Amino acid sequence: MDEEGIHKEDNEKHYEDVVSHCVEIYFDSVDDVKKFYKEYTIRSGFGTRIRTSRKDDDNQLCYFKLVCSREGKCVSSIPPEMKTLPTQRKQCPARITVVRREDKWMISSVVHEHNHDVSPSKSRLIRGNRKLNMQAKRTLDIKDETGVRIHKSFRSLVCDAGGFENLHFVERDTRNYIGQQRRPLGKEGDIQALLNHFSSMRELNKDFFFEIDVDADNRIINIFWADGRSRAACANFGDIVSFDTTYLTNKYDMPFAPFVGVKHHGQSILLGCGHLCAEDTCTFVWLFQSWLRCRENKAPQGIVTDQCKAMQNAIEIIFPNPLLHKHHFL
Repeated sequence: MDEEGIHKEDNEKHYEDVVSHCVEIYFDSVDDVKKFYKEYTIRSGFGTRIRTSRKDDDNQLCYFKLVCSREGKCVSSIPPEMKTLPTQRKQCPARITVVRREDKWMISSVVHEHNHDVSPSKSRLIRGNRKLNMQAKRTLDIKDETGVRIHKSFRSLVCDAGGFENLHFVERDTRNYIGQQRRPLGKEGDIQALLNHFSSMRELNKDFFFEIDVDADNRIINIFWADGRSRAACANFGDIVSFDTTYLTNKYDMPFAPFVGVKHHGQSILLGCGHLCAEDTCTFVWLFQSWLRCRENKAPQGIVTDQCKAMQNAIEIIFPNPLLHKHHFL
C-alpha cells in the first residue's frame, strides 16, 4: 500500500475511534448529533438517513436510529431484468442509535462495519451530503435575475471551483434551488400575460381548461392547460398516453410536460400539457390530478413514461388501474 493509502486508512480509523468514544457522551440537541455523525459519514464515504424513530407518551421524540443509506432490502414490483440500474440497498449494518436522557441526547450504540465499498472522495455527491453554499446561491440568484440559463450558471460555478471534483452539489441541486426562488404571481409581465391569455381562451371556448398551482406566498409553481381540441381527443385517443418531462423550453427553466396520444393514422396528438417547478412526487401528483379532472375523471388504460421514480410514485397514487403500475418505459 502506498503512503497516501496508508494515510487515508489511518484517517478513517481515527474518525471511527472518535465516533466510538462518543458512545454514552451527551449532546445538547438532535441537530448536534446529526451534524456530528454527518461529518463522520462524509469523511468515511457513505450517506445516512433516519431508519427508525419513536415518541414518548407526551408525543416528544425520545429515540431514533441513523443508518447507512444502503441499509435495508429493496422490494420492487419491477422485474430485475427490466431495471437499467441495480438497487443500491445492500442491507448494510452500519448505524448509530440515539436516545434521549432528560434534556440531552446520547449515542447508545455504534456499528462501523459496511458490507459494501465506500468512497470518501465521492461522498460529497451522495444525496444526503450535497449542499449549496451561500456563495453558490448568491451567484445563481444574480444570474437568474439577468436571464442566464441554469445549465450555464452551473458551468460557471464549476469553473469558479476549479472543476466538478471541488463542488459539493450537482446541476439538479441548482435547478431545485432556482425552482424554490420562484417569482411572485403577477409580478412579472409575462405571468400576467399568461393569465390574461388563459382568461381570453376560456371566453372564446368554454371547453378550454387550465389550472394554476401557487404556494403560500402566492407564487406560481405549476401550470396545466388543455384546449377544447385536446379534451375532445382525450375521449377518442386517450387510452394509451405517452408522458415525458425532458423538455426545457421557457426562460424560467420550468420543465415542459406534455401528455401525448396517438391517432388512428399513427400521428401524435396533444392531450394536455403543463409547466412544472420541480420533478418530484408531489408535483407529479398535482399534475396528474389536474389532467384527470380535465378528462372528467376518466383514467387512461396505460401511460408510457421514462424511468423517473417520482413519476412512478405519482401514477400509483392517482390512477387506481393496476395495469398502469406496470410502468411501461420510453
